Amino acid sequence: MDEIKQTTEANEAQAQAQSPVEANTEAPVEAQAQATEAPQEKAPAEPQTKADVIARLKEIVYQGPAAVERQELDRLKLLYYRFHAAEVVAEREKYIAEGGEPDAFVPQPDRDEENFKAQFALIRELRTKAAEEAEREKQANLELKRQIIDSLKELAATPEAADKGYDEAKQLQAKWKEVGPVPPENATELWKNYQLYVEQFYDQLRLNHEMRAYDFKKNLEIKTHLCEAAEKLASVEDPISAFHQLQKLHQEYRETGPVAKELREEIWKRFKDASTVVNKRHQDHFDQIKAREAQNLEQKTQLCQQVEALDLESLQTYAQWEETTKRVLEFQAQWKQIGFTPRKVNTEIFERFRQACDRFFQAKTAYFKQSRERLSANLAAKNALIAQAEALRDSTDWNATAQRLVELQKEWKAIGPVAHKQSDAVWKRFNDACNHFFHQRNEAHAGQRRTEEANLQQKQELIESLRQLAENPADDAKSQLQAVRELQARWNEIGHVPYSKKEKTYRAYRELCDKIYDKLHENAGRRRMDDYRRSVADKPTNELQRERQRLQSALEAKKQEIKNYETNLGFFRTSTSKGNALVADLEKKIQRLKDDLGEIEQKLQMLK
Repeated sequence: MDEIKQTTEANEAQAQAQSPVEANTEAPVEAQAQATEAPQEKAPAEPQTKADVIARLKEIVYQGPAAVERQELDRLKLLYYRFHAAEVVAEREKYIAEGGEPDAFVPQPDRDEENFKAQFALIRELRTKAAEEAEREKQANLELKRQIIDSLKELAATPEAADKGYDEAKQLQAKWKEVGPVPPENATELWKNYQLYVEQFYDQLRLNHEMRAYDFKKNLEIKTHLCEAAEKLASVEDPISAFHQLQKLHQEYRETGPVAKELREEIWKRFKDASTVVNKRHQDHFDQIKAREAQNLEQKTQLCQQVEALDLESLQTYAQWEETTKRVLEFQAQWKQIGFTPRKVNTEIFERFRQACDRFFQAKTAYFKQSRERLSANLAAKNALIAQAEALRDSTDWNATAQRLVELQKEWKAIGPVAHKQSDAVWKRFNDACNHFFHQRNEAHAGQRRTEEANLQQKQELIESLRQLAENPADDAKSQLQAVRELQARWNEIGHVPYSKKEKTYRAYRELCDKIYDKLHENAGRRRMDDYRRSVADKPTNELQRERQRLQSALEAKKQEIKNYETNLGFFRTSTSKGNALVADLEKKIQRLKDDLGEIEQKLQMLK
């Protein structure tokens, strides 16, 4: 029996030595398993308030902070101060809305911060202690595994030692599985040494074929079960939980002995393919998180750019500032809706957005402060005008006072606005003072207006007489001229008309007079031409020659005179009523000269 056992153990050792693929492919998983020792539970609900953050910290203290990732603690800290900042902003806006000065705002102390810091400090202390304890345990485990390797090394030194130490070797392998994790930097090398001496040990054994086949069959059953378990992880909803469960399966797979040589590649490929699916889901999950964080960073960067691009210099009115404030508050609301950005830039992008918003609100505070000062100065200036207007309200110096009040009204318009709550009151005082004076003046001038209305009626009747004369002229030009002059004399005797109708009335009068005189002038011109034609008809040639020279000289003189007037006309272009009248007179003179010029040309034509 001893000989059969030795032969069987030798065959088992040979089979173990012929499994380098399985041993080598499993070895790197040791470090991965050490790095993720236990599966992580599904992430708790996202805190919505400071109280939720503190409650989660207490829950971490109760459950044991060593199992919580540092990323979650950082996120809880960021959330707490984000909620605190939101409370300060709301408190500041309420303070301003109630009439407080923005520069005088002082936020209330945070009553929850002491509790928050205490919980955080306790967690750090517990995590530090847990880390130190875990490190001590890993060092102790490292020493135990080194001792196991040394014992296996002794058992694998010779075939005799291996034969005698078979049970001891099994106990050492079982003990190896029971020993906990070691420092990650030692895990791979330690595993390789362990695998090396286990294989050397089995090489020294001469086990019989039946025992080796039994071990292979048993290990195949275990690894098949592990493959099935790994394949089921593909349907687990939480990819993080599935990934951590896979690490435990890798640990069991690694600690399970070899299978028959012809099945090793097949069973490992099955387990590796199942692991690939889980690892890919795990990687895709974090890739999606990174993609969302990158998208969030892009959206938050755009918000920063929009706030930074605000043209504060162009905001010159309350309405513009309030409209822009609504936009900034909308940007802040959008910011709160956007999720986290990559951790390395999260604080930086938040500071950029906060500084941009602070720049706007500081500029707004400065603008409103300057506006209040400007409104106060405007109020003082308008009160001074009110005092002057009230001092003049009972004056009877109608013209001078009216002119002065008109000047005060122009000054009032030039002064900027005052505070809305005072605007109506100061305007009423000023307007009442002005209206009182003008009412008194209108009462005093009521008789004068009635006289002007009567004069207007007379001038309108006279205009109608001129129109009848223009449409039905007298047969005798002298009678026509006499009638026009009598009407013009009556016009000059009539007094003033209302100022608002003065220009229109005079224009109608002037147009009719010009029409009549133009007609008289035209008729007189025809008569002169007829007389001239008869006077030169019987003259001798030498007299006609002298007459032609006289007319030619007169023609040149008229042309020069017209040229001089037209030149002078260019210097009198103006927009005043007096200037317009002067221009009109010059234009009439030019027209008359042109008419005379035409008459001279007609006479010259007759002489030919």
